[in-house]
Amino acid sequence: MEIHFRKPEPMDGAQVHSLISRCPPLDTNSLYCNLLQCQDFAATSIVAESEQGEIIGFISGYVPPQRTNTLFIWQVALDSNFRGRGLAFEMLERLFSRNSALCFMETTISPSNEASKKLFTGFFSKHHMNYEAQTLFQSGTHFHDGHEDEVLYRAGPAKQFAPIRA
Repeated sequence: MEIHFRKPEPMDGAQVHSLISRCPPLDTNSLYCNLLQCQDFAATSIVAESEQGEIIGFISGYVPPQRTNTLFIWQVALDSNFRGRGLAFEMLERLFSRNSALCFMETTISPSNEASKKLFTGFFSKHHMNYEAQTLFQSGTHFHDGHEDEVLYRAGPAKQFAPIRA
């Protein structure tokens, strides 16, 4: 099966919202939030689309205004039928390679999310990026609903990536 990678568009918002809701433990944001991600953050986000036009993967990110050489990855969602094929890894590579000014990557990962830890530490290792991890938001301090800590992973600098289309 051929997978097509591209920047999201506003019309993708509903499919992205549905995909994220099928990918626990990801936080489900409002459809409105996903529409804004697909519109205003398209340059720092990516979708993976099946041959049938179904969005089967989505990574949302942004460049923090004070760290213009850093891509912060907000969420990685991949349909369960497509996991274990390296698609999330390929999406990260394609997304990070879009902007030659990027040399750092950040993300937050809850301590129990082993799949995300494996994805990101594998990415950092492959691209010879040193990383540090420290708690950014604490369960009892920042979250009122029993949400786990969010641990910030900051990696880089990366060697220059060759641009990959999408």
